Amino acid sequence: DSFAAEALALLRDGKVDLSGVAETHASTGTALIMVADDGENIIAVVPGANASVVPGDLSKAFLKKGDVVLLQNEIPLATVDAALDQARAAGAITVLNTAPFQGQAAGFLDKADYVVANETEFDLYGEALSLQGRDRAARMRDFAGKTGRTVVVTLGGDGVMAATPSDFLAVAARKITPVDTVGAGDTFCGYFAASLSSGLTLEQALARAGAAGSLACLKPGAQPAIPLAKDVDQALQETH
Repeated sequence: DSFAAEALALLRDGKVDLSGVAETHASTGTALIMVADDGENIIAVVPGANASVVPGDLSKAFLKKGDVVLLQNEIPLATVDAALDQARAAGAITVLNTAPFQGQAAGFLDKADYVVANETEFDLYGEALSLQGRDRAARMRDFAGKTGRTVVVTLGGDGVMAATPSDFLAVAARKITPVDTVGAGDTFCGYFAASLSSGLTLEQALARAGAAGSLACLKPGAQPAIPLAKDVDQALQETH
């Protein structure tokens, strides 16, 4: 449909390899977005073709050791779960963005090497998993200690925190006046996965992803607002 044509055109302009993109007769997934005066948003999602991605489709993915696989919950949870298993078997690194929150996903969070959630999502999963701790940071440490995984929680204008089984990190956010925050989370996750793939440390990946997410808030829209890597890296240099 026309939404697919527009999305694919933007990806081609960005030199993205589309050889793994499958086509279906279902409508393209769409999001109805309402943005407030302060740039915050409310999103209603119509899954469309996203809902047709099934575990059997994963046989088309050729994963190898060291690859980074980024997943989120806008496709069926059974497919996400199966993808985590397939990636682990191949020796790939997995990053699971928990958006949108779905309670059943709590059952496989511990399969992901990196779990990325916003503060609301993490608090909801914390309740579902009965995580212990007097505050969010303590509950993050509890999750990391119990699972052996790394959990990353984005805090909007307050930056980002991450807990590993042996460490806790906090990275401050860039000071901006947001225009539209709708693409910030997706941008953060994409840059985080790409940074891990390029060999950056966790702290470096968090800083780069955080800078990218902030820059994505300076323009209206989601995909068109995603900043180029050169602009993100320049912004990082200016803050050091």
